Amino acid sequence: MRRRIAKISLNAGLIFIGLTALIPVLWMVSASFMSPGEAGTFPPPMFPKHPTFEHYRALTGRLNMGRYFLNSFIIASAVTLISTLLNSMAGFAFAKYHFKGRDRIFSALLSGMIIPAQVTMLPLFLMLKTMGFVNTYVGAIIPGIASIFGIFLIRQFVMAIPDSLIEAARMDGASEFRIYRTVILPLCKPILFTLALFTFMGSWNDFMWPLIIMTDQSNYTIQVGLANLMGEHVLDLELMMAGSVVTIIPVLALFLLFQRHYVRGIMVGGVKE
Repeated sequence: MRRRIAKISLNAGLIFIGLTALIPVLWMVSASFMSPGEAGTFPPPMFPKHPTFEHYRALTGRLNMGRYFLNSFIIASAVTLISTLLNSMAGFAFAKYHFKGRDRIFSALLSGMIIPAQVTMLPLFLMLKTMGFVNTYVGAIIPGIASIFGIFLIRQFVMAIPDSLIEAARMDGASEFRIYRTVILPLCKPILFTLALFTFMGSWNDFMWPLIIMTDQSNYTIQVGLANLMGEHVLDLELMMAGSVVTIIPVLALFLLFQRHYVRGIMVGGVKE
């Protein structure tokens, strides 16, 4: 009986915490359909009295948020694909190849994780400016095409793969790239989906770097465009909420689509050396 009460109490507590976390999101969605000025009343209403799609029409029409959305999607997708490929290659090399200085190089990479990204933005901007990549998609993509965290995550996962599988493939005459493509990648699918989701979320939600590298308003990402929207329409809370809803749709859709792989990757991604 005590165990049953404890289980019910635990589930009730988790449901309460989940609902508490969801309330701001639900209000954001509800406020995006409210009439102008309705969300600013006190106490703020939970549901719109007269639902309207006017704010979404304004975002896709006169405020050019559709262009910002496309820019973010192109940049985030490119960063995700390239980063996942390069990180998986590097993680495989650090896990299964023995070369001089491997451990020292990997330790140096890990030490780089303690350096704040903001410290490297100025030299990175100057380098890209010299190469002519300012205000281009390439300039926005380059900083995210590889990450220390991604290499570490893949390495830890690949280390759990038996060496006998790789040796058997070599004995069958498979090249190193074919081993990577036909043996490593299929086995790493859960952690690759997890890393891809993290990478897409990080690139999609990135605000500082696109703000620095993009000088033309037509190349702004949705986060930068939304910030400018807040500057121009400070009192239009409903429009702000509509813009916020638009920004979370792709990430939410990806999470729901790959939830099974993501959860599995989280569970097996902490393999220790």
